[in-house]
Amino acid sequence: MALKELKLGMISLDTSHVVAFTELLNDKDHPYHVAGGKVTAGYPGGSPDMHASFSRVEGYTRDLRDRFGVAIVNSPEEVAERCDAILLESVDGRAHLELFRKIAPYGKPVFIDKPFATTTADAQAMVQLARQYRVPIMSCSSLRYAAGLTEVLAAADETADGQIIGADCYGPTPLEERMPGLFTYGIHSVEMLYAVLGPGCVEVSTRSGADYDLAVGVWRDGRIGTVRGNRKGNYRFGAVIHREKSTQYADVSAHPKPFYAGLLEQVMVMFKTGAAPLAIEESLELIRFIEASNESALTGRPVKL
Repeated sequence: MALKELKLGMISLDTSHVVAFTELLNDKDHPYHVAGGKVTAGYPGGSPDMHASFSRVEGYTRDLRDRFGVAIVNSPEEVAERCDAILLESVDGRAHLELFRKIAPYGKPVFIDKPFATTTADAQAMVQLARQYRVPIMSCSSLRYAAGLTEVLAAADETADGQIIGADCYGPTPLEERMPGLFTYGIHSVEMLYAVLGPGCVEVSTRSGADYDLAVGVWRDGRIGTVRGNRKGNYRFGAVIHREKSTQYADVSAHPKPFYAGLLEQVMVMFKTGAAPLAIEESLELIRFIEASNESALTGRPVKL
């Protein structure tokens, strides 16, 4: 007996992710098609004070309607009523709490695209709402599940290579005034760092210049992880993973599998089972890492998480 294909809804159509995700989910002929759900409804949304949001809503809304036959509706609540699970896609992390507050009472599983929030307070409020309404939630960047990273991690032999003792991750980090520092695009490299080291960071020190950000995190067990965000030169994603007996290099951008496909495979696990593959507590810590990094960049001092 074939499993039911879930009806998926999208809220806030102001990021390229909405088209990329819909193509992977709805086009069964796509070489990296992700099965199990189809995007059937979307609410345009958008943030009127953020150019990267309001300038793109019309085009992406038109794409979803005309290319993929997605029904465009008038409210986040209507998306929740029509669908089995929801992708909250607003490029503006500041908007996530208010949008989630509208749909949480429907009890449908929700994936919240990066950044989960732009303050720890907003992130904690969403977790509380999810618990109140028993809503399965998950939030992360696509780079956490990028095949170029996960395959390197899976290929390591702990007997031969030893345990992971540190990591250095890098990627492009253009800035957005409304979501400062690493919240906008730098979060991708922070997600890679957490995919490698896991939670447990206790302190962050960050130096920021016109062409880069460099964040150094100290973990509770003494491990050190770094994030280099580039605004000049290399705009690829990658990681250097340090082990007790060896070092692995992951050229994450070189892998042919789209970053989004690996992410959607994990999101569909949550949508089908109600259990998120990634603990929301780790996403909370990651938001606090970025918040602390931004504070350190301004003050020049280490910041405790």
